[in-house]
Amino acid sequence: MPLTNPWLAGPAPAAELPREALEERILNLLSTQNMAVIATVNTDGSPAATPVRYYSLGLEIFYTSWNDSVKSRNLRRDPRVSAGIFAPLVGQASSRGAQLFGTARTLEREDPASDGYWEAFRWQSDHAERGRSVSEPPSDPLTVITPHRILYTEHWLRRTGYAPRQTWRPASP
Repeated sequence: MPLTNPWLAGPAPAAELPREALEERILNLLSTQNMAVIATVNTDGSPAATPVRYYSLGLEIFYTSWNDSVKSRNLRRDPRVSAGIFAPLVGQASSRGAQLFGTARTLEREDPASDGYWEAFRWQSDHAERGRSVSEPPSDPLTVITPHRILYTEHWLRRTGYAPRQTWRPASP
Protein backbone atom coordinates (compact mmCIF):
# COMPACT_ATOMS: atom_id res chain seq x y z
CA MET A 1 0.00 0.00 0.00
CA PRO A 2 1.47 3.41 -0.94
CA LEU A 3 2.29 5.84 1.86
CA THR A 4 0.93 9.36 1.65
CA ASN A 5 3.94 10.74 3.47
CA PRO A 6 6.77 8.19 3.20
CA TRP A 7 9.18 10.56 4.96
CA LEU A 8 7.27 9.87 8.20
CA ALA A 9 8.36 6.21 8.13
CA GLY A 10 11.54 5.06 9.80
CA PRO A 11 13.66 6.76 12.44
CA ALA A 12 13.28 10.49 12.94
CA PRO A 13 16.20 12.74 11.97
CA ALA A 14 18.14 14.39 14.81
CA ALA A 15 19.33 17.62 13.15
CA GLU A 16 18.60 20.89 14.93
CA LEU A 17 17.06 23.82 13.11
CA PRO A 18 19.11 27.01 13.03
CA ARG A 19 17.96 29.29 15.90
CA GLU A 20 16.46 31.93 13.59
CA ALA A 21 14.41 29.32 11.72
CA LEU A 22 13.18 27.75 14.96
CA GLU A 23 12.13 31.13 16.37
CA GLU A 24 10.30 31.93 13.13
CA ARG A 25 8.32 28.68 13.34
CA ILE A 26 7.45 29.28 17.00
CA LEU A 27 6.34 32.85 16.24
CA ASN A 28 4.20 31.53 13.38
CA LEU A 29 2.49 29.02 15.69
CA LEU A 30 1.89 31.63 18.42
CA SER A 31 0.48 34.08 15.88
CA THR A 32 -1.82 31.62 14.12
CA GLN A 33 -3.41 30.03 17.19
CA ASN A 34 -5.23 31.63 20.12
CA MET A 35 -5.90 28.89 22.66
CA ALA A 36 -3.48 27.50 25.23
CA VAL A 37 -3.78 25.17 28.19
CA ILE A 38 -2.04 26.76 31.17
CA ALA A 39 -0.75 24.40 33.87
CA THR A 40 -0.19 25.73 37.37
CA VAL A 41 0.50 24.04 40.72
CA ASN A 42 -2.25 23.75 43.36
CA THR A 43 -1.44 24.17 47.06
CA ASP A 44 -1.38 20.38 47.50
CA GLY A 45 1.15 20.02 44.65
CA SER A 46 -1.35 18.65 42.15
CA PRO A 47 -1.53 20.17 38.65
CA ALA A 48 -4.30 22.51 37.52
CA ALA A 49 -4.70 22.84 33.75
CA THR A 50 -6.91 25.59 32.38
CA PRO A 51 -7.70 26.55 28.78
CA VAL A 52 -7.29 30.26 28.03
CA ARG A 53 -7.52 32.48 24.98
CA TYR A 54 -4.14 34.15 24.62
CA TYR A 55 -2.34 36.78 22.59
CA SER A 56 1.37 36.89 21.89
CA LEU A 57 4.09 39.48 21.78
CA GLY A 58 7.37 37.99 20.63
CA LEU A 59 7.75 34.64 22.36
CA GLU A 60 5.66 35.69 25.37
CA ILE A 61 1.98 34.87 25.64
CA PHE A 62 -0.53 36.71 27.80
CA TYR A 63 -4.18 36.55 28.79
CA THR A 64 -6.63 38.21 31.18
CA SER A 65 -7.65 36.53 34.39
CA TRP A 66 -9.41 37.54 37.57
CA ASN A 67 -7.11 37.84 40.58
CA ASP A 68 -9.36 35.41 42.47
CA SER A 69 -9.24 32.63 39.86
CA VAL A 70 -7.53 29.37 40.84
CA LYS A 71 -4.80 29.84 38.22
CA SER A 72 -4.08 33.40 39.39
CA ARG A 73 -3.93 32.36 43.05
CA ASN A 74 -1.66 29.45 42.14
CA LEU A 75 0.68 31.72 40.14
CA ARG A 76 0.93 34.25 42.98
CA ARG A 77 2.13 31.46 45.24
CA ASP A 78 4.33 29.72 42.64
CA PRO A 79 5.00 31.57 39.33
CA ARG A 80 6.26 28.46 37.54
CA VAL A 81 3.99 27.65 34.64
CA SER A 82 3.69 25.51 31.57
CA ALA A 83 1.52 26.32 28.55
CA GLY A 84 0.56 23.97 25.74
CA ILE A 85 -0.39 25.37 22.33
CA PHE A 86 -1.21 23.26 19.30
CA ALA A 87 -2.52 23.58 15.77
CA PRO A 88 -5.47 21.43 14.66
CA LEU A 89 -4.33 17.88 13.94
CA VAL A 90 -5.39 16.28 10.69
CA GLY A 91 -2.75 13.55 10.67
CA GLN A 92 0.81 12.87 11.78
CA ALA A 93 2.22 15.16 9.05
CA SER A 94 0.23 18.11 10.45
CA SER A 95 1.33 17.61 14.07
CA ARG A 96 2.50 21.04 15.27
CA GLY A 97 2.60 22.54 18.74
CA ALA A 98 4.69 24.00 21.52
CA GLN A 99 5.12 23.60 25.24
CA LEU A 100 6.27 26.79 26.96
CA PHE A 101 7.99 26.39 30.31
CA GLY A 102 8.59 29.57 32.24
CA THR A 103 7.35 32.03 34.79
CA ALA A 104 4.21 34.11 34.93
CA ARG A 105 3.67 37.60 36.25
CA THR A 106 0.45 39.52 36.71
CA LEU A 107 0.30 43.12 35.55
CA GLU A 108 -2.53 45.24 36.87
CA ARG A 109 -4.21 47.50 34.28
CA GLU A 110 -2.67 50.70 35.69
CA ASP A 111 0.87 49.23 35.67
CA PRO A 112 2.88 51.06 32.96
CA ALA A 113 4.59 47.73 32.14
CA SER A 114 1.22 46.47 30.84
CA ASP A 115 0.85 49.15 28.14
CA GLY A 116 2.63 47.29 25.33
CA TYR A 117 0.70 44.11 26.07
CA TRP A 118 -2.63 45.94 26.06
CA GLU A 119 -1.75 47.43 22.66
CA ALA A 120 -1.37 43.87 21.32
CA PHE A 121 -4.50 42.58 23.08
CA ARG A 122 -7.58 42.60 20.80
CA TRP A 123 -10.19 43.16 23.51
CA GLN A 124 -12.62 45.10 21.31
CA SER A 125 -14.06 42.01 19.58
CA ASP A 126 -14.59 40.33 22.95
CA HIS A 127 -16.40 43.40 24.27
CA ALA A 128 -18.61 43.60 21.16
CA GLU A 129 -19.48 39.90 21.46
CA ARG A 130 -20.43 40.35 25.11
CA GLY A 131 -22.42 43.55 24.59
CA ARG A 132 -19.87 45.77 26.33
CA SER A 133 -18.81 49.20 25.14
CA VAL A 134 -15.79 49.15 22.82
CA SER A 135 -14.88 52.63 24.04
CA GLU A 136 -14.16 51.35 27.58
CA PRO A 137 -11.06 49.13 27.79
CA PRO A 138 -11.08 46.25 30.26
CA SER A 139 -9.77 46.75 33.76
CA ASP A 140 -8.74 43.13 34.30
CA PRO A 141 -5.12 42.30 35.05
CA LEU A 142 -2.97 40.58 32.43
CA THR A 143 -0.95 37.46 33.11
CA VAL A 144 2.24 37.35 31.04
CA ILE A 145 4.16 34.11 30.56
CA THR A 146 7.85 34.50 29.77
CA PRO A 147 9.32 31.21 28.55
CA HIS A 148 12.68 29.88 29.75
CA ARG A 149 12.37 26.91 27.43
CA ILE A 150 10.09 26.03 24.53
CA LEU A 151 9.72 22.49 23.23
CA TYR A 152 8.48 22.88 19.65
CA THR A 153 7.04 19.91 17.75
CA GLU A 154 6.44 19.82 14.02
CA HIS A 155 6.54 16.49 12.22
CA TRP A 156 6.73 18.21 8.84
CA LEU A 157 10.35 19.05 9.77
CA ARG A 158 11.24 15.38 9.17
CA ARG A 159 10.61 15.96 5.47
CA THR A 160 13.62 18.30 5.27
CA GLY A 161 15.91 16.28 7.53
CA TYR A 162 15.28 18.00 10.87
CA ALA A 163 14.19 16.46 14.16
CA PRO A 164 10.44 16.79 14.74
CA ARG A 165 11.09 18.10 18.27
CA GLN A 166 13.24 21.17 18.73
CA THR A 167 14.19 22.96 21.95
CA TRP A 168 14.47 26.74 22.21
CA ARG A 169 16.17 28.51 25.09
CA PRO A 170 16.93 32.22 25.49
CA ALA A 171 20.26 33.29 24.03
CA SER A 172 23.09 33.52 26.53
CA PRO A 173 24.01 37.12 27.40
